[in-house]
Amino acid sequence: MIIEVCANSYESAINAEQGGADRIELCKDLHLDGLTPAYEIAKKTIDELKIPVFILIRPREGDFNYSNEEYELMKADIVKFKEMGCKGIVSGILNEDKTIDLKRTKELVELSRPLEFTFHRAFDIVPNPIKEIENLIELGIDRVLTSGQEDSAIDGIKLLEKLIKIAANRITIMPMTYITNHKFSLLFSIISNCKPNNFKVFIISRFSLSSKNSFTLDAIFSPISSTDSNSNASANINESIFL
Repeated sequence: MIIEVCANSYESAINAEQGGADRIELCKDLHLDGLTPAYEIAKKTIDELKIPVFILIRPREGDFNYSNEEYELMKADIVKFKEMGCKGIVSGILNEDKTIDLKRTKELVELSRPLEFTFHRAFDIVPNPIKEIENLIELGIDRVLTSGQEDSAIDGIKLLEKLIKIAANRITIMPMTYITNHKFSLLFSIISNCKPNNFKVFIISRFSLSSKNSFTLDAIFSPISSTDSNSNASANINESIFL
């Protein structure tokens, strides 16, 4: 099982690694749903952590339809963070009508290679998620963050089930939301019932700078071989909730 932590500072990233995290998504301003981190913080985090660091590329808060200047900044940031040694990029661009900007997103993906590329939660406001998941697959994107176009992954579970079935091992669907511990088991149970023994569960812990011991859980599901069992996955979940 992999534990990934969304950290908004070097201190949060260090705390996460010490707590057993396997991977970091680094950003700043989590109260704005995350923005591109400062270069100095990113460099220090990438250099000093032993686990992989993914970088969020989002130049400002608000919508995901960017100007040419913002787009050029995003590309320059990807190049810069790649040079620093990050292991993955998290980003995405929409058109004015909230469809995915395939041309510019494709350019970001190609610029990011050979690193992994995650399409972020801009996916949750696209008008036709079924069509757009196929577009992301065609672009060769590795994973997509989504709460099923609802505030909660529990509320968006019907769409999540559809997306997981459509994905069919071609892209990782990451059902992602702030959920409480008691809701996590419900989410795991519902997702697993889509296709028993065919999903592996990962945990994201979002650490708060104001309270380092306080965090909520996000669930990530991705395909695994049929040799893994739900009972083993459940045991791993229980071990990982309380870091």
